[in-house]
Amino acid sequence: MPLRLLIADDHPIVRDGLRAALGGEPDLEIVGEAADGAEAVRLASELAPDVVLMDLRMPGLDGVSAIRLLSGTGPRVLVLTTFDTDVLPALEAGAAGYLLKDAPPQELAAAVRAVHRGETVLAPAVAGRLADHLRRPARGKLSKRELEVLRLVAGGATNKEAAAGLFISEASVKTHLLHIYAKLDVRDRAAAVAEAFRRGLLG
Repeated sequence: MPLRLLIADDHPIVRDGLRAALGGEPDLEIVGEAADGAEAVRLASELAPDVVLMDLRMPGLDGVSAIRLLSGTGPRVLVLTTFDTDVLPALEAGAAGYLLKDAPPQELAAAVRAVHRGETVLAPAVAGRLADHLRRPARGKLSKRELEVLRLVAGGATNKEAAAGLFISEASVKTHLLHIYAKLDVRDRAAAVAEAFRRGLLG
């Protein structure tokens, strides 16, 4: 019995290419195609595929949101995208694998089978990026004072208000914020607060 595959990508030419690349595999059957995340979720419910080949950047419901909705419903999701920057959100949402669109057809077919067996498949570039991210929190541990500054900033305090609240100079607050940005790998206050919440630092 062939492995049932659903393709989700907003570009018809990509879907055609995937159908051509995988359609000749005797143990793979493409049971449907979706042009966006919402259609992928609907078709997955109707067609009961074993594996969903999911693009991430699609109109309407994006791939990560679709993966989140599909998580635990049955099919395993293998991400196939142009970008290696969205790996962590995709894996956290429940993706079982992450390949880039320059993967050779044989590698893609092998990845579909591996994901169906319950394995996790990562493109080499993606694995490297993930390893970098996992190493970063050790370097990115915030000091007690930096957490105090970040909590005040998260509460809407200006630099001046944070300085007054902590009985330090405004220049010190700015320095602490620069250290926070570097440790959390972000560029501004809003991103620092969002990343801190994501890591559970302000929970």
